[in-house]
Amino acid sequence: MAPSLGRRLLAAGMGALAARQALTIVATSVHPATLARTNFRGRQVTLAGGPALALGATTAAALGAGRRGVRAATIVAGLGAGAVGAYDDLVGVRPGQQAKGFRGHLRALAEGRVTSGLVKIAGVGASALAAATLLDADRPSGRPRRVVDTLLAAGVIAGSANLINLLDLRPGRAIKAGLLVGAPIAAAGGAAGGVAAGTVGAAAGLLPADLGEEIMLGDAGANALGALLGTALAARTGTVGRAAALAGIAALTAASEKVSFTQVIDRTPVLRELDALGRRTD
Repeated sequence: MAPSLGRRLLAAGMGALAARQALTIVATSVHPATLARTNFRGRQVTLAGGPALALGATTAAALGAGRRGVRAATIVAGLGAGAVGAYDDLVGVRPGQQAKGFRGHLRALAEGRVTSGLVKIAGVGASALAAATLLDADRPSGRPRRVVDTLLAAGVIAGSANLINLLDLRPGRAIKAGLLVGAPIAAAGGAAGGVAAGTVGAAAGLLPADLGEEIMLGDAGANALGALLGTALAARTGTVGRAAALAGIAALTAASEKVSFTQVIDRTPVLRELDALGRRTD
């Protein structure tokens, strides 16, 4: 049964409350030094926002989903991406773990080192494939078509997780991108709308703390946010839509290897103003 407007609004509200409550629990349950990081301006922030977003968004998105397969896919995608992202956040700061980009992780593997980033990449891919399989389990299409659809959905989910993470370089940027992508899906309704509504609600609930440079999403939050939005997008589209979405995600990801998203944003007035909106200036 597709979620009604009331149910989608409820999912969004529950997402905001769940994320804020999860932030309090994570921040008070883990030693502050473990989660302390320095942001781009030299301010000390906490990584508690990442697990909080992953837990709050996944919970609300799963409750907002109308179909059993979509609900199961949502849980696997959100928690899977969030868990391996958190692993990279905590382990990636250790000596010998640093590597830049996918190629850097592959070079480290060729040298006999398994970086936390490579574990994250593999984990996000595995959870995306599992989520995509669950997502299409109740679709009536034949086996060859289902295999193609499942692989495309896995690419959309994993690619979205990575793309949102690439944007998480300034306070609020990743969440704003998530809201711009997720809000139209939530408004469109259907099972995908319920997933997007819960995700958007959780992200919006943490946006003030992110803009205020109190928290940092890290890989846990950014990967989970992207994976959940990718799940919603895959749930709403068929073969053609998924292929188009994956092509767009792949193009943007490839572009990130050649150009800096931050420089592009800074040189584009509309994007620059949107990016800076609500961010502290002191």
